[in-house]
Amino acid sequence: MSMKERLPQTLTRLATACPAPLYLVGGSVRDYLRGALAEKPDWDLASPCAEDDFVSAAKACGFVVSAVYPRTGTVKLTDCDGAGYEFTRFRTDSYVRGVHTPTKISFTGDIALDARRRDFCANAIYYDIQKDEIRDPLEGIADIDKKILRTVAPAKKVFGEDGLRLMRLARIAAQIGFSPDEECLAGARENAALIGDIAPERILKELDLLLFAGGTGENAYRGLEILKDTGVLAHILPELALGDRMPQRADFHRYDVLEHSLRCVKYSAPEVRWAALLHDVGKPYCYRRDGNFHAHPEEGARIAADILTRLKAPKKLIGETCRLVRLHMRDYNLQMREGKVRRCIAENYDLLPKLLLLKQADFSACKDDLGVAPVVVKWKEILAKMRAENVPFTLKQLAVKGDDLPVPPERRAEVLHALLMRCALDGSLNEREKLLKCAAALTKEEL
Repeated sequence: MSMKERLPQTLTRLATACPAPLYLVGGSVRDYLRGALAEKPDWDLASPCAEDDFVSAAKACGFVVSAVYPRTGTVKLTDCDGAGYEFTRFRTDSYVRGVHTPTKISFTGDIALDARRRDFCANAIYYDIQKDEIRDPLEGIADIDKKILRTVAPAKKVFGEDGLRLMRLARIAAQIGFSPDEECLAGARENAALIGDIAPERILKELDLLLFAGGTGENAYRGLEILKDTGVLAHILPELALGDRMPQRADFHRYDVLEHSLRCVKYSAPEVRWAALLHDVGKPYCYRRDGNFHAHPEEGARIAADILTRLKAPKKLIGETCRLVRLHMRDYNLQMREGKVRRCIAENYDLLPKLLLLKQADFSACKDDLGVAPVVVKWKEILAKMRAENVPFTLKQLAVKGDDLPVPPERRAEVLHALLMRCALDGSLNEREKLLKCAAALTKEEL
């Protein structure tokens, strides 16, 4: 299917109504040329057209304009189907080192000058919507053919202008499988400290996109390796980067602490990418403090909370990631008795599928072993026994409710939890009369 056939009809009409040539630019054009245009692409538009004239044309074509930024010549809009677009007038930008936004903006009619303000040549290819033609002022198509990322100007200058480009380099490489050229990497290394000027929310967004790039852990691993290589990782996740070259027991591990963590992401399912990245973040801290890794799950949960709070992550992500980090070593040596495993399963049943995924990724990352982790085999066998016994895994599945219990209201929650733990050991206890009798006995003893 041609590019023109992939475009929404409203966009084609807008290009006809626009008083100057209207181009698609950026990821949508790049991905079309490499044969991987997303089902719902990000439509980035550019033109020498003034933003006021563009807005008039867009409204006449039925678009809803949500924001206009005259200083940057930017317009945000949506079509009748709710698809989003961002228009930017052709311009050139001037930066002061360490300042994320341009300090001087000049509008231009020159497509080559507009291309030079972007980041990578593969992202600076323009598609003329009305003429159905490609414009490639910086030979970005050749880069797509070679699967490389090359900056639109000397890399030192490009990364020195905007620290966010350090994250975009790793994220785009992860998403599309391209490799930065040597000049690109050298420029990123030289400017790695500029990531400190970027808002934590922007860093979190880029990291999140990187971790889920392409849906496979292999893609995320590629991006993380670039962050490590350029030195950016040490600035955004210093607690994790401390594990670089920190050795581990050779009988269990082939890699140092940091490389193991990155490989855990490589082997992880999407649901546990953040936990995979941070699961051993407590090891460097514990080793420096104690000379061993013994307390790293507990300390790691605390440190993971600090990191994600610093990045202003959602509370749900923080809570879930910290629980997984705290639990990831449970029964790793297969020494936990079945009763204790049963209670752990019941207490963490809401998170159990993700915990097993994390345990599997952790096991595979030790020595690149793709076999099923022994601890996962053991826990799944115990889980199957519990299900065969009709063990209740939630309070809702208990045969009694709080109002049924012969205990003061303030003790109902702890008694219900105690009943759930007893049923975890023996599913046959989950009968109303048995539970009421058990609850009565519990009121006479310390829980």
